[in-house]
Amino acid sequence: MQNLRAMRVAVAGLGTVGTGVIRLLEANQALISRRAGRPIEIVAVSAKDRSKDRGVDMSAFRWMDDMMKMPACEDVDVVVELIGGSDGPALALSRATLNAGKPLVTANKAMLAHHGLALAELAEKAGIPLKYEAAVAGGIPVIKGLREGAAANEISRVYGILNGTCNYILTTMEKEGRNFDAVLDEAQKLGYAEADPTFDIDGIDAAHKLSILSSLAFGTQIDFDSVDIEGIRDIVAADIKEAAALGYRIRLVGMAENTETGLFQRVHPMLVPMDHPFAHVDGSLNAVLAEGNFVGRLFFQGAGAGEGPTASAVVADLIDVARDEYGDPFAMQIAHLDIQSKADSGSRIGRTYLRFMVQDKPGVLAEIAAAMRDAGVSIESLIQRGVNADGSVILCVVTHHCAESTIGQTLANLAGSDSLVSKPLVLHILD
Repeated sequence: MQNLRAMRVAVAGLGTVGTGVIRLLEANQALISRRAGRPIEIVAVSAKDRSKDRGVDMSAFRWMDDMMKMPACEDVDVVVELIGGSDGPALALSRATLNAGKPLVTANKAMLAHHGLALAELAEKAGIPLKYEAAVAGGIPVIKGLREGAAANEISRVYGILNGTCNYILTTMEKEGRNFDAVLDEAQKLGYAEADPTFDIDGIDAAHKLSILSSLAFGTQIDFDSVDIEGIRDIVAADIKEAAALGYRIRLVGMAENTETGLFQRVHPMLVPMDHPFAHVDGSLNAVLAEGNFVGRLFFQGAGAGEGPTASAVVADLIDVARDEYGDPFAMQIAHLDIQSKADSGSRIGRTYLRFMVQDKPGVLAEIAAAMRDAGVSIESLIQRGVNADGSVILCVVTHHCAESTIGQTLANLAGSDSLVSKPLVLHILD
């Protein structure tokens, strides 16, 4: 191995993950070289601020103020893109790398969700790797698991807890009985949530990841625009408490199915039964379940973000490139990926949790019951608690199995009612 030329890597982006890659390659250098079949070394780096102290020694690497020159460097074999963002510099560098005929490793789920097919087409035409294990679920090898381990199976459904920030907030609310705003504020101070947490708490980050998983699982073109997205802003402590009383925990779940009516993709807070594995995925952990027709249920769980886990996934991709082990980015050639229409979610059958914040006055319960009756919704259970400080009352309903369209009709029947203090909360139940 001493005589084998090292695979030379350029890293663009030196945030948490970029510095983690440097640390990992230094710490496990000998082991990685043995597994890769040759040494892997960083030769060039680039980031916005050259003077920033990142806690790692940068003196061994060539600093490049213009990262766009990386793909043209003769001493660079692979470019690692860790800049982030769906467009802009990250996309420009990725295109330039693949157009230069050099492998690209990225952790950028937003870019892949919006431009993955175009980038995969460039890689396919050039016959070079496009690797992105770190883009979904951090250190969990779910991309490799679906693309390679389950390649012989027809996957009927893939779903998961795909955002660690949301899971941390929900499980903290669950354990401590606090409301969303207080836990989010704490999560930001502890570094679990960004200063602007919109992408996380509104479900967009999870939707990016889900659209990638859908393509791998079902052999369909990525269709981020067809993902129905709802975040966790409207969850209150009372919802967590009532869910527990009913035998459930609330988790933000991304779910995708390839149905007879089209591709169903949704990110939505759900009630998860206590005996389901997701009910026990706590804190910032991620988990993914895939159901194959021969392999059965596959369950992946682990750290979905952070320096170590994400850097681990990036370096695992580099090892694959060094071994010359790679296939089509989305498990098959672009020409073989199906184009699926968006499924009509209204025909989906299931049970639903509805939370109403209503005025404390006679006739409100009858009004809601009538709206559900007229929509064809049957009530399985109903909980009404005492009066809140503002005079409102929380009314929680769990329905029997019904079409989702009937839930929509129930809400339409109640539109404009002066009995409702706020918009009703709808959480589907994971059966």
